[in-house]
Amino acid sequence: MNNILYFIAVLLVIGWAIGYIGYGAGGLIHLLLVIAVIAILLRIIQR
Repeated sequence: MNNILYFIAVLLVIGWAIGYIGYGAGGLIHLLLVIAVIAILLRIIQR
């Protein structure tokens, strides 16, 4: 389960970077970044 959470966080960060550079989707991109950061922090805390 932890590996899946980490994988999703990485995908969200990549999606945020692509969206921020390429499309400029506004608030949705920042929401993805916040979700990814929360997932990464949970991964670090659970170790």
